[in-house]
Amino acid sequence: MASASTLPVLPDTDPSSCVFDAFRTAIAKRVSEALPLTIEQAYSGVDYGKKGVDFTIALPRFKLPGKIDELAGKVISKFEPDEWVSSITHDKAFLHFQLNSENMVRQVLQQVHARTHLTESGRPEYGTNTAGKGKKVVIEYSSPNIAKSFHVGHLRSTIIGAFLANLYESCGWDVVRMNYLGDWGTQFGLIATGFEKYGSKEELEKDAIKHLLEVYVKVNKDAESDPNVKAEAAKWFKRMEDGDESALVNWRNWRELSVKKYEEQYDRLNVHFDIYNGESMVGKEWQDKALERLNEMGLITDAEGAKIVDLAKWKLGSAVVRKKDGTSIYLTRDIGGAIERYEKYKFDKMIYVVSSQQDLHLAQFFKVLELMEFPWAKNLQHVNYGLVQGMSTRKGTVVFLDQIIKEAASVMYEQMMKNEEKFAAVEDPEMVAQEIGITGVKIQDMAAKRINNYTFNWDRMLSFEGDTGPYLQYAHVRLASIGRKNPNLLPLPPPSQMNTDSLAAMPHAREIAFLLGTYPDVIKTALKTHEASGIVTFAFRLSHAISSAWETVIVKGEEDLEKARARMFLYECARDVLGAAMRLLSIRPLERM
Repeated sequence: MASASTLPVLPDTDPSSCVFDAFRTAIAKRVSEALPLTIEQAYSGVDYGKKGVDFTIALPRFKLPGKIDELAGKVISKFEPDEWVSSITHDKAFLHFQLNSENMVRQVLQQVHARTHLTESGRPEYGTNTAGKGKKVVIEYSSPNIAKSFHVGHLRSTIIGAFLANLYESCGWDVVRMNYLGDWGTQFGLIATGFEKYGSKEELEKDAIKHLLEVYVKVNKDAESDPNVKAEAAKWFKRMEDGDESALVNWRNWRELSVKKYEEQYDRLNVHFDIYNGESMVGKEWQDKALERLNEMGLITDAEGAKIVDLAKWKLGSAVVRKKDGTSIYLTRDIGGAIERYEKYKFDKMIYVVSSQQDLHLAQFFKVLELMEFPWAKNLQHVNYGLVQGMSTRKGTVVFLDQIIKEAASVMYEQMMKNEEKFAAVEDPEMVAQEIGITGVKIQDMAAKRINNYTFNWDRMLSFEGDTGPYLQYAHVRLASIGRKNPNLLPLPPPSQMNTDSLAAMPHAREIAFLLGTYPDVIKTALKTHEASGIVTFAFRLSHAISSAWETVIVKGEEDLEKARARMFLYECARDVLGAAMRLLSIRPLERM
C-alpha cells in the first residue's frame, strides 16, 4: 500500500478518516513546489473536478504574477507520475489531475472496510470523523402539542432533527435528543372542563392523543356559544399554574399516556429521544430571574401594561416578555428554558429545529439572551425549514402521525402486491411495506434544501424509478443479495491480501470507488450546512453508479476467482457506505424486499 507517511499532514486534514485528504495533499505538494505558494495555500485550491476529472485547480484564484499559461507550464514541466497522481492536463484557467487508479481504488476500499468493520468497537462508521469528541450538543426537535394534531410541520422537524442528531453523534459529539412538548397553556383548562362532560377513560387508554383532540374540539364548540366555558377553563388553568394537585392529577395522566403513544409512533419512524421536556417543566424561578435581570440591565420598557424589550436597532421589532395580565408567554418560557438547560447540560451548542415561520421569534429570543450577557448565547442555532403542501391521505386529510405512517405503508403494500412472484418471497410484507413507505416520505422531505417549501406527492413516493426512497432501498437490497447469490466466494480474504488492481481498469468500478472516497467530504459539508440533501444526493449518485455497473462488473459467472472476489469486495464496500448514509438519514436499510 502506498504510504501517506512521505506526505506532510496539513491542518484540518485527516487521511485516516478521509483518504482523499492524502491525495489532495500530494497534489498541493506538487503545485507548491512549482509555484510561489505554500502547501496550505495550494491545498485550499484543490477542488473536485467535473465529469471525467478527479481534481481541479483554478489557477487565477491564487492571484500570482505572470501569465496563466506560464504558471501551468511550470507545474506540468516538473511532473512525473507517481503513486498519487497519474496525469496533469492544462485547460484554459484550470489544471486537471487524475489520480493513480490502482492506489486510489485500493486505499478507498481498505479504508471503507477498516472503518465500517470497527463500528462494533464503538468507532464511528466510515465517512464520519471524531471532530466533536468531548463536545455536547442539545438538539430540540419534533415538539408537537399534546391534544392537538401532529401536523406535517412536526413531521419535518422530526425528520430533520433525527438526521442532525445522528450526524453529530457520528462525528463524535455527545448528543442530547430533546422533544419539547406543548404540554401547558389555557387549552388544558379547556380540556379539563370538557373532559368532565365528554371524556372516556377507555378511549383515553386506547389512544390518548386522538381522544384528547376529540374532547378539545367538542369543548371548543361549546365555548363559542357559551362564554362561561372559557371562564371555567381559565379558572381551571389558574389552579394548574398555582400547583393545585387536584387540578394536576388528570393533566399528568394525559401527558404520560400521550408520550407513551408518541414513543410507539416515533419508534416506527426510527426516531428516538433522550428526554421529553415540555413547557410545563420550565420553572417559574428562571422566568422570574430572567425578567429581573432584564429589568436591572434597563432593557425592559412598559407598553400599555405589558413589558417589552425593544430590539428595533437590530431590526427585530419589540419582544413582549410579560403580558398585561402578568402571565408568562412563550418568549419568557423559552428564555427560562434555555438558561435551565445550560445549567443542566453545560452544552457547547444547542440547536432548535423549528419552521421558518418562527424565524423572528427565535431571532428575538437569541438576541435577548445575548443582551443578558450569557456567553453561551452565541452557541444557539436555529435550523429552520419551509412548508409542506399536500400531505393529506388520498381520501382527504391527515392530521395524525400514525395516519401518515399507515397511509405510506398501505400505498407501498398495494404496489408490492402487483408483483406476485416477488411478493410471495418477502417474509414480512407488512414490515417491508411500512419501511419502504416511511423511506419514501423521508426521502421526499430531505431531497431538496430544507428551507424550500415542497408539495408532497404520493405518486412520486410509489415509484421505484428515479430518485425516490424505494429506489434507494432497492439498491441496498440488491447489494445485500450478492453474498447470498455467491456463497462460493465467501469468506473474502482480508483486504490486505486482496488484489483490487483489476477494478482500476474498469470505468464503472473505478467510478464507484471514487464516489466512496468522497463520502467523508459529503459528511463534513453536511455538518457545516445542516443540510440532509447532500447526503441524499450522494446516496442517489452511488445507487446510480452501482446500477450502471451491474452489466459489466459482474460477480456471478466471472471465471477468474481473484477478479470475482475483488468485485464482490467493491460491492460489499458500496453496501456498507450506502447503508451508513441511509442510517444517517434515520432510514433502516432493508436486506430483502
